[in-house]
Parts: sequence; structure tokens; C-alpha cells
Amino acid sequence: MTTVNERIKPIVMPKWGLSMSEGKVTGWLKQPGSTVRLGEDLLEVETDKITNVVEAGDTGILRRVLGEPGIVYPVKALIGVLADPDVPDGDIDAFIDAYAVPGAEGGGDGADDAPRYLFAETDAGTLRYARRGEGKTTVLLVHGFGGDLDNWLFTIDALAENATVYALDLPGHGQSTKTLADPTLAGLSQAVLAFMETVGIESAHLVGHSMGGAVSMRAALDAPGRVASLALISSAGLGREINHGYITGFIDAASRRDLKPVLENLFADAGLASRQMTDDLLKYKRLDGVGDALRAIAEAMFANGQQTATLGDAITAAAVPALVVWGEEDRVIPAAHAAALGTAARSAVIPKAGHMVQMEAAGKVNALLKDHITAHA
Repeated sequence: MTTVNERIKPIVMPKWGLSMSEGKVTGWLKQPGSTVRLGEDLLEVETDKITNVVEAGDTGILRRVLGEPGIVYPVKALIGVLADPDVPDGDIDAFIDAYAVPGAEGGGDGADDAPRYLFAETDAGTLRYARRGEGKTTVLLVHGFGGDLDNWLFTIDALAENATVYALDLPGHGQSTKTLADPTLAGLSQAVLAFMETVGIESAHLVGHSMGGAVSMRAALDAPGRVASLALISSAGLGREINHGYITGFIDAASRRDLKPVLENLFADAGLASRQMTDDLLKYKRLDGVGDALRAIAEAMFANGQQTATLGDAITAAAVPALVVWGEEDRVIPAAHAAALGTAARSAVIPKAGHMVQMEAAGKVNALLKDHITAHA
């Protein structure tokens, strides 16, 4: 028998990334009394890094809207309620009165008590990483050129519901070493494998974005027994074409005015390239050694305006289980590359999303990743 509370579904302020502690409701996309289906857009939330849409995690009637536009709420605060139409109003009011933000009164699940970032001393140098979840399946997230582990802010906790998830900063990126022993694709592959060895990952599902996709493919070919499957998101390594203007523009930009229009290439909605994102990347680019590291990687991997390595045929021959996901409006690597693995991979091209499709269409990408990882666990 289903109890009343099981028919009342809380809508809470999401946690997007390891550093997010609060978010501001900017507007609801559904009105009170509306029927809401799983995955539909519910409201928009602004954080210090990005503004994005919160998708419905359940189906029901939007019985209460508690989060007011313009107001900042802590992560996991109750901002709305879904329920079946025959659930009495009094039961919903009692549910709201009894709700306590997990962790605020000692009732947390402990996940947020873990260190946000960790560091591993590897053969490739010191690498920063994050670890979330305790599932039997292990997933490793590998970011792209100029990125860092926070590129997975909408991904890591979603996948950690059913898996142990690691995300790392590649050498030359984030807070990892800026000294590159080998800036080539092979060198970055060895860095990933060295990280796995250091933290005790025997085998993992590798999820790679952009350059991280090529690095993941190279690792699967270099150490096939250690890569259970590949998920390639707007991946390099599946064709020659790349927006070389983006690569050189990112390396050369020294001011907010220079960098922001470059970052707008990453999104279908250019407005998502926020001032905070621009400032964070400028701060990173000003660190000692970053400029040299990025130039060395670009010269090794994107010389003469093209990608120097295409790995599609080798991955197909190796029969590595693979998922390919792309944003239809990608302005860095053409979405046509999504077909490079043919019938050897499941592929999905998502409309109204660009190169950072895992951020612009997080719910859809996370659902694809979960299905793929479960199928090959």
C-alpha cells in the first residue's frame, strides 16, 4: 500500500558541483497546478558559475511553489512540491512543515562531509581529483582542453547515485601539475592510467569530453583491460576538423574582453558563458606554467588547424563498448563526428545544445550515461 508521503515528492535546490552551497531561483517554467512529467523543465536556478534549468525528477501536479524568484536558497532546501491530485492539502502542508534541509540539523547523508578535492602523487606529477559515491561500478570523468573537473558539475553527483565516480584535472589543467612530461595524446593517456594506478582503480568506465574523449580512447587502446566502456561527449579524436580559432583564441586571450567571445563558442546559448566563468578561467590562465602547457598540448594535438589523431577505426576494431553524445549546435568540433563509430556505438545528437552539452542538456546526457554504464557494468 502506498503511503501519503510517498505520493508527495519534494522539489529541492539542486547541488551542481562540489563547490555549490546555494542557488538563486530566477523563475519558474511551470505554474502551480500544472501537470509535470519526468524530465520536463521546472524552473531556472542561478549559481556563481552558471544559470541552468532544473528538470523534474518525478511526475505529478505542481501543488506548491515555495522558491521565490530572486531569493537564494541553500542546497537541498525545499522549493516546491509535486503530488497526486487527490492528496489532501493538509497532508502537503504537514509535509512542508516537517521538512528539514538534510544536514542542517544533523540529518545529512554524509556525502557533503567528504573533502571536495583530493590530490594524488602520480608518475605524471601531482593531480587534483574528486571522488563521489560508493557504488560497485567505477566511473572516471576526463575533461577537455583548458577545462577542469568542475566541467562535470552537473554530472558527477548524478552518476554517483549508483557508482563510485572520480573526476580529475589533467596535467596542465585546473590545480594539477603544470609540468608536462609528454604533451601528446599518448602522454595524457599515460597520465590517466598513472592516476588510476595511484588511487587503486583496476578498471573504470571512462567518460571523456572533447579532448578528454580522445585521451579516454587512447587509454582504452593502451590498456584495454582497464577500460570497461567509453562515453565520448563532443569528443576529439573522431575526425580531423576542429575550430582552431577557438583553440588559439583560448590560449592567447589575456583579458575578459578577449576571452568571453571565445567562451561563447562553447554553448548554443552564448549567455551561459558567464562573467564568473570568464573570471575563473582568466585566473587559471595566469598561473605559472599554464600558457606553456596549453601551447605544448595544442601543438601536439591540433597542429596546423586540424586534429592530429583520429582513433575511430581503432576503437571500432577493438570492440570497446561506446556511447557517443553531441550537441547539435557544437561550434568547436562538428556534430557530424558523432557518426564516426557507425553501428559500433550508440550515438545521440541533442538539439539546442553546443560543445558543453553535458552542461546545457545535463538531464538528457546524464540519462544516456546511466543507461550506458548500467548496460556495460
